[in-house]
Amino acid sequence: METEKIILGIDPGTTVMGFGLISVKGNNIKLVSIHELILKKYPNHETKLKYIFERTLSLIDEFHPDEVALEAPFFGKNVQSMLKLGRAQGVAMAASLYRNIPITEYSPKKIKMAITGNGNASKEQVAGMLQNLLSLKEFPTKYLDASDGLAVAVCHHFNSGQVASQKSYSGWDAFLKQNPERLK
Repeated sequence: METEKIILGIDPGTTVMGFGLISVKGNNIKLVSIHELILKKYPNHETKLKYIFERTLSLIDEFHPDEVALEAPFFGKNVQSMLKLGRAQGVAMAASLYRNIPITEYSPKKIKMAITGNGNASKEQVAGMLQNLLSLKEFPTKYLDASDGLAVAVCHHFNSGQVASQKSYSGWDAFLKQNPERLK
C-alpha cells in the first residue's frame, strides 16, 4: 500500500509570501491547498516576521506536512532587500523546525528548471506548467507568489532522494551541525 506524503512549499517574501501544499501518493500529485500571506499592510518588518511565523505554524498544524521545502534567497543588488528576505525565510524555517519537520532549500533556478525545464522561466510560465501538471482547470489564485510556493513543493517531490544538490535539515541539531558559523 502506498503512503501519502504531504509537502508544504514556501516562497518567502516580505510583501507577499506564497504557500503551496501538495499530496503525493506514488507518482500522483494532487493540490491540497494554496495560500498567500499579504504582508504589505503591516507597519514594520518585525510585525511581518511575527505573522510569517504564525501563518507557517498554522498551516503546519492544519495540514500536518511531512516535509517543508523553501525557495532559497537569491543574491540581488539591494542588500537591505536580501537581508529582509533572508529573515523571512529564516522565520519560516524556524517554524518548521519548531514542529520538527524536515526542511529543504532550493534555488530559484532549480525550481524553475524542475517545473518548466528552463531555469530562466517567468512566473507565468511556471504557473501555467503547474496548472498542466496538476490538471487544474484554472489556477486558484491571482497572485503568482502562491504558485511559486506550490512550485517549490512540486520541485521537492521531483527531487526526492537527491539531497546532494540542496541543503536539507531534519531539526535544530542537524541545522546547527551543518551550519556551525550561525551559532556565533
